[in-house]
Amino acid sequence: MLNRAAVTTVTAAALGALVAAAIMVPRPAPELAMPALTPPTVAAVDEPSPPLPVILPDFDREQGLSLAGDAWGDAEIAVEPVERRVVSLGRGGTLIQLLLDAEVPREQAHEAVAAMRKVHNPRQLRLGQEFSVLFDRTGEEPRFVGFEFQPAVEKVVSVTAGDEGFRAAEIEKPLARLTVGARGTINSSLYQAGAEAGVPMPILAALIRTYSYDVDFQRDVHEGDGFEVLFDRYTTEDGSIAREGAIRYAALKLGNKVLPVYRYEFQDGTVDYFTRKGESIRKALLRTPIDGARISSKFGMRRHPVLGYSKMHKGMDFAAPTGTPIYAAGDGVIEEAGQKGSYGNYVRIRHNGKIQTAYAHLSRFGANIRRGARVTQGDVIGFVGTTGRSTGPHLHYEVLENGRQTNPLKADMPTGRTLDGKEMARFKALVAEVDEEFARATAVAAAQPAGTLELVSASGEETVKSGACSREPGC
Repeated sequence: MLNRAAVTTVTAAALGALVAAAIMVPRPAPELAMPALTPPTVAAVDEPSPPLPVILPDFDREQGLSLAGDAWGDAEIAVEPVERRVVSLGRGGTLIQLLLDAEVPREQAHEAVAAMRKVHNPRQLRLGQEFSVLFDRTGEEPRFVGFEFQPAVEKVVSVTAGDEGFRAAEIEKPLARLTVGARGTINSSLYQAGAEAGVPMPILAALIRTYSYDVDFQRDVHEGDGFEVLFDRYTTEDGSIAREGAIRYAALKLGNKVLPVYRYEFQDGTVDYFTRKGESIRKALLRTPIDGARISSKFGMRRHPVLGYSKMHKGMDFAAPTGTPIYAAGDGVIEEAGQKGSYGNYVRIRHNGKIQTAYAHLSRFGANIRRGARVTQGDVIGFVGTTGRSTGPHLHYEVLENGRQTNPLKADMPTGRTLDGKEMARFKALVAEVDEEFARATAVAAAQPAGTLELVSASGEETVKSGACSREPGC
C-alpha cells in the first residue's frame, strides 16, 4: 500500500515526465493533431484523501507548442523610463527626511536640497506641499534624478541631476491680467456681503484697510448700506487664479453718503487712493488699527470690569480673538515695547512731535518690534491678547496729544496730499476710464447669478511674466 508521501512523489514524477516529453517533442506540422495528455493513474491509498490537482498548460491545438514560452510567463513587460513618486510634507517634517523616506540616497538628498536653496527657501515650504520625486528606471536599479514641486499656481521649482551634480530652476508661468468688478448690499457685515458677492478675502481685507482712515466699520455701517469694487486678477494660461491684484476703484454707500475712491499711480511709481476731488484718503492715523473687531468699551467714564468702581477709560477697547493682528496706526518710531504693569504687553509709537499711539494687552509682539525701531502705517506690531489687567482678549488703544490721552474718534487727523495741475488732469482722465469700465460691469451683472464676479475686460495682450526661468541656476 502507498502512503500520502508516496502518492505525492509518484504524481510529481509523472508531471516532470510529461513536461520533459513536451519539451523534447519537435514542433508539429500544422496538419498534425496534438495527442491528448492524460494524467497518470495513481494506486489507491489506505485512507481516502482529496484528489491532488494536476495543472497543465492549455495549449491551442492550432498553435501547438509555439506559445509555450508565453504560457510559462516569459512575455516582456514594458517599463516606464521615469518613475514619479508623489509624496507630501507632513507636520514637523523636513524635505531631507521626505526624500529619504522616498528611498533617495542620503548624500544625493542633501545635494539636491542644497541646489534647491539657490532658488527657493526651504523654510517657505508649507504643510501638505506635494513633491514629485523622480527615478530613472532604464537601468538595472532605479536611479534618483531629481524632484519638482509647485509652491504657487504660477511657479514650478525643478531640481535635476546632471554631469556636474544637481541644479535647480524656478520657472514662472506667464500671467494675464484681468479686471474684475463686484457690488453688493450689506445686510449684516461688509465681510458677509462681500463673500456673498464672491469677492475674495484678500480684496475684502484691502477694501477695509483702504477705508480705515474715515470709516468705523462697527459704528458707521448699517443694514441696507452697499459697496462696489473693481480690482485686478492674475491668471495662468489655463485660467487658474494665481493671485488677486490691486483695488482700482471702490465705493461705500453709507446711508445717504457715497464714498468713492480711485487708485492713482504717480509718474515716480508711488501709489495712493484719492476721492473724486483729488484729495488723498490717507490720514496721519488709522481710525481703527485692527480688522474685524468690535468696540467693547469707548473713551470716557465707565465702571471698571476688574476694579469694580467708576474710572476714566482713557482709550478704546476692541474685542477680537487672541492672535488677531494689530497694525501701526501711522508711521513713526517705537518708544516702548515690553511689559508695562496693568497694560500687560505694551507698545507705544511716536508719530511726530505731538502725536503718539499706544497698544496694550498684546499676546505677543510683531517681528522686529523693539524700542527705536521705525514702523510704517499698517505694519503688524503685535497680536491681540489678554495680558495685564484684562478680563478677555482685546486691544486697548490710546491716542496721545502732547502726552495726554484723547478720544481716538475725535483726534485731529490731517489729510495727505491733494492733486493739482497736470496730476489732477491725469487723475480726471483715469476716473472717467474706470467709471466706464465699472458701468460695463454693472450692465453685465444683471444677467449673472448672485455671487458671480463679472469679468469686465481681459488684457490678453498683456503678459505680466515670461515663461522662462526667473533665476539662472539650472536654467
